[in-house]
Amino acid sequence: MKIGIVNASSRFSKERGEAIEAWFAANVPDGGIKVVFHPATFQKHGHFGGDDATRANAFVEFANDPRLDAVWFARGGYGSCRVAEAILPRLNDVARSKRYLGYSDAGSILAMLYKAGFEHVAHGPMASDAVRNDATAWRALNWLKTGDASSWEPSLATDPRPAVAFNLSILDALVGTYLEPDLTDHVVMIEDVSEPLYRIDRMMFHLTAQPSMRRIAGMRLGRVSEIVENDPEFGLTAEEIVRYWCQRSGISYLGAADIGHDRENKVVPFGPR
Repeated sequence: MKIGIVNASSRFSKERGEAIEAWFAANVPDGGIKVVFHPATFQKHGHFGGDDATRANAFVEFANDPRLDAVWFARGGYGSCRVAEAILPRLNDVARSKRYLGYSDAGSILAMLYKAGFEHVAHGPMASDAVRNDATAWRALNWLKTGDASSWEPSLATDPRPAVAFNLSILDALVGTYLEPDLTDHVVMIEDVSEPLYRIDRMMFHLTAQPSMRRIAGMRLGRVSEIVENDPEFGLTAEEIVRYWCQRSGISYLGAADIGHDRENKVVPFGPR
């Protein structure tokens, strides 16, 4: 199997790329799974990993390449929303057959692909996570190879409804735009990192006020980590905030989800399983 790694977002260091290659050399010595970095992955353009056209072209090139079996996002950060619209019209039938895996900022492109009918799209560990924990890396690789259910977020085993997962900040930014997929009757899982609780509250207000979100089957909350301190203290936990806005908007709160910006992040394939 050959996996293409692309960067649609913030700068990605050559050192991290070398660490990923070293992980594969140590853990997949038979070469049964190979990773290929697009040459543009390590470019720099201000905040971004190359300018918008470069990042878009790299994604399209790897998505359309019949020699690659899957596309794995290198990292998150910010930037994929700037290139998503330029990517979609250029993808061919080869691109539609591939698996795509990432989370955080990659959610903008994952949402776009799902809206366009791509069948193998998932929220889950990125290539940069591979060097942080072996189990995390294998969870991602097993899904990229076969869609292995052992990599899935646990609630998917008992809830047959279609599901998606997003970073809350990304989903909140997507609603009402050309990237927003129809999530009617879907279980929507959210997680976030490095936000103060008042911003979690504000995003939940905006998200749950959308007519499209009020048609979902329900919401699960993953981990909200590295919370930025409020002054004064906000007075509610992240779960209490999500419960409050779900109750106020008539959205079913379904409990916890085993996803987050951490090494325990599980895979959530988009749509029906």
